[in-house]
Amino acid sequence: MSSLRITLIGGPTALIEIDGFRLLTDPTFDAPGAYQLPHVRLEKLTGPALAAGQVGPVDAVLLSHDQHSDNLDHSGKDFLRQAKRVLTTEAGAKRLGGHVEGLAPWATTELMGKDGRSLTITATPARHGPAGIEPLSGDVIGFVLSSKERSPVYISGDTVWFDGVAEVARRFKAGVVLPFAGAAQTRGPFHLTMDTNDTIETARAFPDAVIVPLHTDGWAHFRQSASDLRASFDTLGFGARLKLLEPGVATVIEPPHPPASS
Repeated sequence: MSSLRITLIGGPTALIEIDGFRLLTDPTFDAPGAYQLPHVRLEKLTGPALAAGQVGPVDAVLLSHDQHSDNLDHSGKDFLRQAKRVLTTEAGAKRLGGHVEGLAPWATTELMGKDGRSLTITATPARHGPAGIEPLSGDVIGFVLSSKERSPVYISGDTVWFDGVAEVARRFKAGVVLPFAGAAQTRGPFHLTMDTNDTIETARAFPDAVIVPLHTDGWAHFRQSASDLRASFDTLGFGARLKLLEPGVATVIEPPHPPASS
């Protein structure tokens, strides 16, 4: 089984090297600064560990959603133009135009490699906050990466724990899960991404998975950090399953082998 390498660039942005393919999640390459959105102001505190030009070519960008600057900033939009493929929500594809492809939850597409390998990408449901938030937050998706080489990899996108994430766990026995944690909070008393409790619930739903959190640090509206996740996982006995990434360092993640066919 070929190795899976993940390089955290910052926030939700990570380079995933899997089965000969190079994928980038939610590109954010701007320097620290503020963004005034229609209903909220976001402040970026930490710049990227790698500049856009240091990433190199990617086979696809996996963009959970385009409407928030902490998931797609100015430099990130520039990066989309050079990517071979960009996969995002159907609404986002209409807004971004060009070669951006929209996927509804549970829709699939394939990446084909020169060596005959293929990677199936499935869009997964996500809810960017509590029930009823959709008209305010807009559409979001996550992604599952599947191949014959390994157990699936699940990237949650900006979501809280809800029945859609539970359904992903029922359909896919993921060996690696990348939850977007950090308990983002802007307006109101509720969080918009997974907090420590949500992340623990996700770990319980995927009992055989290594948990590799993204989107935990670097923005003023995050209420919990990677260190909070470490403390919670250790206290509750899940610590051995949590893998925290050092920004800018390519880290090999060893998921379990897929079950043998009968």
